[in-house]
Amino acid sequence: MSKQLDAARMPKQLQSNMNWKENIVYEIYVRSFNDSNGDGIGDLRGILEKLDYIESLGITAVWLSPIFDSPNRDYGYDVRDYRAIHPEYGTMDDFDELLAALHERGIRLIMEIVPNHTSSDHPWFKEALEGRDNPYRDYYIWRSGSEDGSPPNNWSSFLGDSVWTPDEGSGEYYFHTYASHQPDLNWDNPQVRREMADAIDFWLKRRVDGFRVDTANVLSKDTSFPDTEDTRRIQGSGEQYYKNGPHIHEYLRELHERTFGRYPVFTLGESSQVEPEDVEKYTLPERHELDLVLMIEASKICDRSEDMWQSKPWELRHLKDIMRKWLKDLHPDAWIGMYLSNHDHVRMVSYLGDDLEHREESAKMLAVFLMTLRGTPNLLQGEELGMTNAHFFNSIEDIKEQQALAYYKQQVEERGEDPEVILRRVLEKNRDHSRTPMQWTDEPGAGFTTGSPWQRINPNKSEINAREQENDPDSVLNLYRRMIRLRREHPALSLGTYEPVLEEHEHIYAYLREYESERWLIVLNFSKTPTEAELPDDLRKLLPGAECAICSDEDGAAKLTEGAAKLDAYAYYAFRLSGQ
Repeated sequence: MSKQLDAARMPKQLQSNMNWKENIVYEIYVRSFNDSNGDGIGDLRGILEKLDYIESLGITAVWLSPIFDSPNRDYGYDVRDYRAIHPEYGTMDDFDELLAALHERGIRLIMEIVPNHTSSDHPWFKEALEGRDNPYRDYYIWRSGSEDGSPPNNWSSFLGDSVWTPDEGSGEYYFHTYASHQPDLNWDNPQVRREMADAIDFWLKRRVDGFRVDTANVLSKDTSFPDTEDTRRIQGSGEQYYKNGPHIHEYLRELHERTFGRYPVFTLGESSQVEPEDVEKYTLPERHELDLVLMIEASKICDRSEDMWQSKPWELRHLKDIMRKWLKDLHPDAWIGMYLSNHDHVRMVSYLGDDLEHREESAKMLAVFLMTLRGTPNLLQGEELGMTNAHFFNSIEDIKEQQALAYYKQQVEERGEDPEVILRRVLEKNRDHSRTPMQWTDEPGAGFTTGSPWQRINPNKSEINAREQENDPDSVLNLYRRMIRLRREHPALSLGTYEPVLEEHEHIYAYLREYESERWLIVLNFSKTPTEAELPDDLRKLLPGAECAICSDEDGAAKLTEGAAKLDAYAYYAFRLSGQ
């Protein structure tokens, strides 16, 4: 598509009769998806090469991880220019061609915007460092140190160090929720809000179909910056003072008015530390803020609150409690995006399933789970293949993501902790597990690249790859395709009510979905051992004659219709009870 393409010829944002809530979003971590030029880094033309595959999944929207120009210390989450594409990923022509090609196939393109912070290499921050009188100084957050010269308060960043870094030139400190090279923007400055709205509008005018808004509830801070009493917490100890902050709703409504509300698009807000009442404020339609909030809690089920790198045991009842809160107790007009894994978390089959003895069975069970929950599902590239954590990581040199490296340095080099203990934590939970290259084939480069990949490829590509699964009708990939098609054909699986069943069962997860005249029963065995399931009498009356649209085995389905069965490890059943 030519650089001279005028607005009249640009493809419009996709519109259809489909309720936007019924979207099924496929996250592409661009760097690891497909490399078209052999430099070892995924790119936009690599996505173009895989459009037939993407379309075959049946998804309705593609979410691209940040592709803006960046020094890549945090792989795009440190933005240097909001209106330019990083050369590693391609050109604006490549972007326009990809957008048009997706639209031709009826697929939306969702970009990711990082509005809370920029790179320290951004021209705004470079100007801000020139002195207190520079007009860009107030684009960021500055404070004088305490009387003893220490930082202005005791908050820790999400990398575990102070949220304050000194500026030797002025003697002041600048604020950063994340790394020191990612200074937070000062959203209390109206000019910052205008700049961000203009950057977003730049892409909306190019006809993108929406945004995933990174750290959407972090933009407004308590600028009195009081000390926190939560001093045991290693990462993000001050977040009670900047998540869901004093002006957050005002700023999001203003942003909506200037940008999102002027186009037929939808927005996904990444927002942690939220309760249902917060999500209602962010997403109720009449409030004109965000369309949905991404539900993060399930992906953090095994994190210790004082240290995200330490794990705690979890039981199925914990997951049920989380889902009940977000799927049943939430206001019916508020909305969430569902994901069990993304680029910031380990692979879902490796923490909710069993990626060693029952990888395929548990990956399929989780496919049925994700695709039958209320909300808008977000599927990370490779989950449709049952890709696993990178168990081949064995040293700190294998790790690239900044939070893991910062934790190791802090704990081992600065605090003198046992390096073996810290390494085990980092190897278990680092974000690189979900960022290893997509496994297209069993070839040396996994079909991802002909060059040297930016991140090591999982050796299990020989058993887990798209080419092999294409030819297997019973593969994880083809089950995802069936589940996505089923979800799109039956609004009850997207929009229907959620009613848990067998809430006290320690291994079986069951629930009803109902919408208009249609009703579904989902029964899942979250255990690696065969487990007895006995349904209540009211459901027994509904099951005879019910259609098992998706089931792991016919015998178990037949016995369940009689009311009781011993279910195989990671068995799954989706019964259509009415409206057949």
